[in-house]
Amino acid sequence: MRQVIQRIGFCALMLAASVPPAHADALPAGFVRLADVDPSIRQDIRYAGSDNFLHRRVNGYDAPACILTEQAAKALSAVRKTLAARNLTLVVFDCYRPARAVTDMGEWTKQGGPPDPQWYPKVERSDLIAKGYVGELSTHSRGSTVDVAIARTDRRSSPNPACGAVDADTLDFGTGFDCFDPMSETAHRGLASEVAANRKILVDAMRAGDFKNYAREWWHFTLTKEPFAKERFYFPITAD
Repeated sequence: MRQVIQRIGFCALMLAASVPPAHADALPAGFVRLADVDPSIRQDIRYAGSDNFLHRRVNGYDAPACILTEQAAKALSAVRKTLAARNLTLVVFDCYRPARAVTDMGEWTKQGGPPDPQWYPKVERSDLIAKGYVGELSTHSRGSTVDVAIARTDRRSSPNPACGAVDADTLDFGTGFDCFDPMSETAHRGLASEVAANRKILVDAMRAGDFKNYAREWWHFTLTKEPFAKERFYFPITAD
C-alpha cells in the first residue's frame, strides 16, 4: 500500500510539473506588450510616473509599459519600419489606458484649480472636460489607440516646448504631449514651417499604417479597424 501511495504521489508531482504556471500578469486575449512585438519602439509612458498633467501616477498604471491589441501593435511596428529608412523611429507616451485611469482623471478635474503653465496654460482644471481636453470616456480603453511622436535614431536633442512634455529626442512638434491648448491641434494655423512639416510626416506615416488622427491632438491615433470598437477594458498595466 505504501508503494502505491508513493507512486500516486510521484505521478501527481510529475503532472503538476508538466502544467505551465499561470502568469500573474497575463493579458486578456487579443492584447500584447509592444516590447514583445517591436522592442525598438521607444516607450515613455507618462502616466506611470509624475511627469504628466496630474503630477502623479494615474490609477491603473502599475508599470511604465505599452500594452495594445495585437493588431495595433503590429500596425505600429510597420509604421516604425517605414520610418527607419529615414533614420527615424517612434516613441509612445500612452497606449492602452485602463477605464479606471479615465475615471481617475475625471475625478481629478473635479477638484478644480487654476491653469497650469506647463500643461493647460489657458484653462481652469475644472473646465478640462468641458473644453474637450480630458474625456469622460477614452478610445485608449479599447486598446487600439496610441499617443506617439517621431524621434531621431541618432538621439539629437530638440527644442523643449513651453507646454506639455516630450522625449528630448523627438522632432519639433511645436508642443509637447498632453499640451491642452489650441496649439496642439494637428492642423493649427500659424505653426512654424518645420513644425507643420514634422506633424505631416507623423500623420502621413500613421495614416499609411491604417491609423486615423484625432484632429485636436497631433499625437493621438486610433487603428481604423480596431478589434474592440465597442468595448472598454479595466485591467491594470503591469510589468512583464
